[in-house]
Parts: sequence; structure tokens; C-alpha cells
Amino acid sequence: MQDGSTLLAILVLLGTIQGLITVVVLYRLRVNKNANRRLAWIILLISLVCLNLYLLNAVTTSHLVLDLIQAIVPLVVIMPVGPLLYFYIRALLHPEDTLSKKDKRHFYTVILDVMPHIVFFILILGGFFGILDGTALNTFSDWVDDYTTYVDIPRWVSLVVYLWFSYALWKKQSLQEKETASAKWAKRFFIGFTLFASIWALHLIPYSIPTLSGYVLTTVGWYPVYIPLVILVYWLGINGYIIGYKAISKKSTALVISSEDITHTVQRLEQLMNEEQWYLNATLKLQDVVQHTGIPQKTISSVLNQHVGKSFNEYVNTYRVAEFKQRILDPENAHLTITGIAYDCGFNSQATFQRVFKKMTQQSPKEFKESQVKN
Repeated sequence: MQDGSTLLAILVLLGTIQGLITVVVLYRLRVNKNANRRLAWIILLISLVCLNLYLLNAVTTSHLVLDLIQAIVPLVVIMPVGPLLYFYIRALLHPEDTLSKKDKRHFYTVILDVMPHIVFFILILGGFFGILDGTALNTFSDWVDDYTTYVDIPRWVSLVVYLWFSYALWKKQSLQEKETASAKWAKRFFIGFTLFASIWALHLIPYSIPTLSGYVLTTVGWYPVYIPLVILVYWLGINGYIIGYKAISKKSTALVISSEDITHTVQRLEQLMNEEQWYLNATLKLQDVVQHTGIPQKTISSVLNQHVGKSFNEYVNTYRVAEFKQRILDPENAHLTITGIAYDCGFNSQATFQRVFKKMTQQSPKEFKESQVKN
């Protein structure tokens, strides 16, 4: 049994090392920077959790310095993983996506992960200045045991909730456009983490029951959860790198289009948007334009990406935002809500409208209206 535990610990350590290497590789990729760096953070947090398990099993003797480092430095930081999953999927589907101040609020729950370390640091300071005695540390130790047992419940809930948000985002995107390589990977990514969440739940339920918790830890420990985590690290790293490599290859072999075809494509697109106002169609897809114009999908995408600097969705949303700006300032629309006007302009989701508008104007719709009225 001891040999088996040693082997599992080594596997966890190897996974940790692989994860840290993958983080460096992903951070250095020059394509899809936003997505790759969010994936790097996910892998880094998972790797640190694995490192924590290895240290708990490998370091069997107590040492004051090591104990202090372990108590003060948080290695098990799980709460940000859920939001990172969602924002990673968002960056996959929208490569230019950036995090706003509102988005960053999703990471405030990290306080649940660092709470024991904050309390311990306060106790150290209190002992140093003679405010607290040694009994406080014993009380703290008992509290940490209970806290670490039950804090995994909100961690698991957070993961599942953001997985659902990620699925909803991917599903909506798949209905609007033909599935791209990034969208296909986003689907596999979601399925992989859903499987892990299911495995975690099978371990978490008995672990959270006081009468079964001790039995679970002495029998199987945390390996039923951590071995799948190690597998996740390898799987995420390999696939994340492949997606980045394909993007580099695709960029280097970009479709060469003649100047006549570029001019013709741009003119047809502008005609559809400016004269026929196709952007008002909330279900508009690139395939609809292809069928109507007879211009190949690759040609339209390449012209937009290489010569206009926008994806198809970004191109269409530019017209929708411009239409919204016009309508929101029209006195005849004073009785309509911001959301109502947004829907009339072709947006089919309030959240998408708010995100797109803020990205393009650096203002919320409400801030834009107020600033225009003031001027």
C-alpha cells in the first residue's frame, strides 16, 4: 500500500511539473493571447493544488519554517477556476475579449481560499506582539480542519455554476455560427470539466459527512480527485497548445485574395448592411450571407479578418451599435427601454449587447446616453 501511495504521489508531482511547463509555453504563444493566458492560469491553479497534495505526503517530518510557509502561502486556490473557465470559453469564441472591472468581481470569492492563511497570519502577528497566547493556535488548528472539510462545497458549486454559464455561452454561439475549431475544443473542454466535477462530487459527498470523512481519507485519501486533476493538466496543456499551433499555422497560410475580389466582397457586404440593413436580423449568420451573395465563406472571412480587421460577428455588431446610438438619441424612442432598442437593432441578448457596446465605445449604454444628453 505504501508503494502504491508513493507511485501515486510521484504521478501527482510529475503532473505538477508538466503543468508548470505548460503554463510557460501557453504564456509565450503569440496567438489567442487572452484565451491562452486564461488557460495558463487554470492549469497553474490546478498544478499548485497537486503540488500541495504531494508536499503533504512527501514531507512527513515537521519543520518550523516549512510549517510556516505552508500555513501562510495559499497553494489550494480553487474558487477562481470557475470564473476562469467561463472567461476562457468566452475568449475562445471571441479572441479579442477583455475583462472589464465588472468581470473581475467574479474573482472576489478567492477570499474563501485564502481565509485560513489570513487568520493564521493574524495569529502570528498577535503572538509576536503578545496579544494572543498559544491556545489560540490550537483553536485555529481545529477550526482549519472543519473549514477545509466544508469549504470544498462552495468550491464545487462555483465550478458547476460557471460550467453551466460556459455551456450556455457555447450553445448560443453554436446556434449563431458554423462551429469553428475553437468552438469544437470549447465543447470538449466543457465535457472534460463536467466529468471531473462528477468525479469530485462522488468523493465530496462522503467526505463532507462527519461519520464518513475520516474513513474516506484513510482509505483512498484525495487521490480519486487528484489523479483526474493530473490527467486534466496533461489534457488541457496538450489541447491548448495544439489550438494555438493551429492558429499560428492558419495565420501563416492565410488565403490570398485578389484586389478585385476584396473590393467586390467589401462592396457586397456594405450593400447588405447599409442599404438592406441585414444587421437588424438577430439570427443573421455568415452562411446566410454566403447563400445570398454566392461569395465563398472562406473569402468573406478572410476579407473581414485580413482587410477589415474584424470577425463576421464583430463586423455586424459594428452596424448594430451604430444603429443603437442613433435610435437611443431619437426623441421618438424616448418611451422605449435601452434593452428594447437593443433588440430592435439586431441584438438577441442583453448580456451580449452590454458586452459588445462597452467594448466598442468604452462606455455602458446608459453612460453613453447620459453623456450625449449632457453635451
